[in-house]
Amino acid sequence: MTFLGLDIGTSAVKALLLDAAQRPLAVGSAALEVSRPQPLWSEQDPADWWRATLAAIAEVRAAAPDAWRALAGIGLSGQMHGAVLLDETGRVLRPAILWNDGRSFAECADLHRLLPDLAARAGNIAMPGFTAPKLLWVRAHEPAVFAATRTVLLPKDYIRFRLTGAFVSEMSDASGTLWLDVAARAWDDALLAATGLARRHMPELVEGSAPSATLSAALAAEWGVARVTVAGGGGDNAASAVGIGAVRAGEGFLSLGTSGVVFAVTDRFVAAPERTLHAFCHALPGRWHGMSVILSAAASLAWIAAVLGTADIAALLDRVAAWAASPEHRAAAPLFLPYLAGERTPHNDPAASGVFAGLRAQHGAEALAYAVLEGVAFALADGTDVLRGAGAPLDRCMLVGGGARSRFWGQMLADVLGVALELPEGAETGAALGAARLAMLAAGAGSEAEICTAPGVRESYRPAPERAALYAPRLARYRALYPAALG
Repeated sequence: MTFLGLDIGTSAVKALLLDAAQRPLAVGSAALEVSRPQPLWSEQDPADWWRATLAAIAEVRAAAPDAWRALAGIGLSGQMHGAVLLDETGRVLRPAILWNDGRSFAECADLHRLLPDLAARAGNIAMPGFTAPKLLWVRAHEPAVFAATRTVLLPKDYIRFRLTGAFVSEMSDASGTLWLDVAARAWDDALLAATGLARRHMPELVEGSAPSATLSAALAAEWGVARVTVAGGGGDNAASAVGIGAVRAGEGFLSLGTSGVVFAVTDRFVAAPERTLHAFCHALPGRWHGMSVILSAAASLAWIAAVLGTADIAALLDRVAAWAASPEHRAAAPLFLPYLAGERTPHNDPAASGVFAGLRAQHGAEALAYAVLEGVAFALADGTDVLRGAGAPLDRCMLVGGGARSRFWGQMLADVLGVALELPEGAETGAALGAARLAMLAAGAGSEAEICTAPGVRESYRPAPERAALYAPRLARYRALYPAALG
C-alpha cells in the first residue's frame, strides 16, 4: 500500500507519496499565484488549486507508476482560514478570500459587538485572518453572493470536495473559522448565527486521522487505483506537527519561517484570547494545541540583510557570531522590536512597527543584525510565556524553518526561551508528510505510536542558565519598549 499527502499551500500545492514504511517514493509540486485586486485584499481562484493539485499528482504518478497503483489513502493539509463560497450546485461563487487578507477589520469589531462572549465561545478573538469576519464582509459588500451561498469550505476541504464529492472538514482547520466550539470540537450555533449562517452551511466534521470519504469512482478509474480512503487531514501547522511526531502533550515545534510560530500540544483545551494565543484542536482526537505567532521572524533577518546590502545571509550570521563573542558588544547592542508587519502574540497590534532603540555611533552592521536576531528571540519568548501561562508548556521542541540553519541563532533561542531545541535530520518534515501519515491512520495502516514517530535529531541546543542571565536584563528592557514607543 502507498499513501499520498497533499498540502494546499498559498504559493504551491505539494504532493508526497509514501510506502507503508514511510519511505518517500515520489514528490510533485505546482506553483500558485496570489491575486491582490485592491489594497489589503488577498485572493485565489479555487480552480487554480484544483489544477495545481492535478499537476502535482501527475508528477507523482509519472515518477512512481507502480507504487501509485497501490494507493490506499490520501491525506489533506493546507492553508487555513480561507473562505470558499459554493452555491447549491457546488459552483464557486467568488475567488477565495485568503488567510492573509486584511479587509475585514471593521467586521471583527462587529462580531465582538454582536456576540460579547465570542472569545469565550471560540477560544480566540476575531481577527481579519479568520474565516467568520470574511463572511460578514461578503454579506455587507456582496449581498447577492452571500444570499447564494449554500456551503462554506476551507481551502483543503474544497480539494476534498473535488476528490470525493463530499462536504467534510476536520477539527484543526475548523478551529480557525471562529465558528467552532474548540473545547467541544463541534460547530457553535451562536457563532454561526452572528454571521448569518447555520449548521446547514457547514461541512460535516471528522477527526483528522479518521476517514472522511472515498475517492470518487470517476477519478479512481482515471488514475488506475482501487478504493482510496481520504483522511480528515489537518490545517498546515497541525499537519506539520504530525509530520515531526509532535502528537503528545508537551511536544511541539518552533518554526522560524517568514513568520515565527511556537506550537505546543496539550491534552486539554487551553486558551488565552486576551493575549492573542491561538487555541485550536490538533489533527488527532483528544488533543489540542496552543500556538503563538509573530509576523516577522526570518523576514526580519532578510530585511536587515537587504538594508545592509548583504546578499550572503550565512556570511552575515558568521560575522554576527564573531562580533557577539564579546560580552561587552552584546551588552551595549541596540534593541529591536521586530514588528515590521505588525504583531500578533501577545499584542495583537497590526499597526505596530519595527523599532531600533539605543543606537550609538559605534554600532555597525554586526550590531544591527545582532539586535534583529535577538529581537526575534525576545518576541518568541513573549509567545512562549503566553503558552506557559495558558497551561501549554513545552517539554520537547523541534526547531524547523529556514532560520533554523543558523547554529548561533538556534543557541540564542534556546537560551532566551529556556527551552531545549532539537534540529531534526534532513528528512521531509513538511505538512505533506503529516497529511500522508493521517492518510495511513485513516486507512488502518498502523497505530498512532507506530506511524507518528519523531525524526532523528541532527543537533540539539540546550539552554544554559549563565547565558540566560546575560539576556535577562535586555529582555526586560525589550518588554518595556513596546508600551513606551508604540503602546
